[in-house]
Amino acid sequence: MPAPTLMNWSGGKDSALALYHALHDPRYHVTDLLTSVNAQYQRVSMHGVRVALLEQQAQRIGVPLTKLELPEMPGMDDYERLMKAALAPLQAHGIQHAIFGDIHLEDLRHYREQQLARVGMQAVFPLWQRPAADLLREYLDLGFRAIVVCVNEKMLDASFCGRELDAEFLRDLPPGVDACGENGEYHSFVYDAPYFSAPIAVERGELVHRTYAPPAAAQSTCYQPNGPDEAASATPDPYSTGFWYCDLLPA
Repeated sequence: MPAPTLMNWSGGKDSALALYHALHDPRYHVTDLLTSVNAQYQRVSMHGVRVALLEQQAQRIGVPLTKLELPEMPGMDDYERLMKAALAPLQAHGIQHAIFGDIHLEDLRHYREQQLARVGMQAVFPLWQRPAADLLREYLDLGFRAIVVCVNEKMLDASFCGRELDAEFLRDLPPGVDACGENGEYHSFVYDAPYFSAPIAVERGELVHRTYAPPAAAQSTCYQPNGPDEAASATPDPYSTGFWYCDLLPA
């Protein structure tokens, strides 16, 4: 019998492709989606996508969505406490597995497995260690469609933000950039997928630039890792990281 399973849903291409594989795996029955959002600005953490669009994704998939609402600058203790509280009611409904779209970041996989083991759950990684070229070919062949909503300016310039995630985008990536954006080079918003009941109509809004201090400065008011509406540092920091966001709007 398929096990009730949680999908850790970011709204981007990797989680979308991981969900595709989970939906076709007889061992799992995906019953819930879980997404971290910035509670104040109501945007998906890191991606900066409006919650209204996140909710449209869940509606198109036909699976209930749980939003893990985080403060602007959550410490690890806060994050882990809030995550544990969000998981408790899902576990009460029999969920013991959680799907992730990670591909090859060993430290991140170890962290996820360690944290879930503490609450008696098991992490599942359908895309793990698959070559980027294979994943992207599969993504395109299956008919997924996405827009790049965030780029790290240290790796990609603003011209990549707001573009369709297609073969042309991939051909234009500079040398050294992970094609799947696994090192945080870019994030995306999936507006159509093989399992969506219908595509999501979106409009590209303004491009917004934000600069964030490194995690060591997490107590500083300039470290705001959850979206384009948040305040940026007033003083340039040689160790800071800048991001470009494309503010997608429901059409």
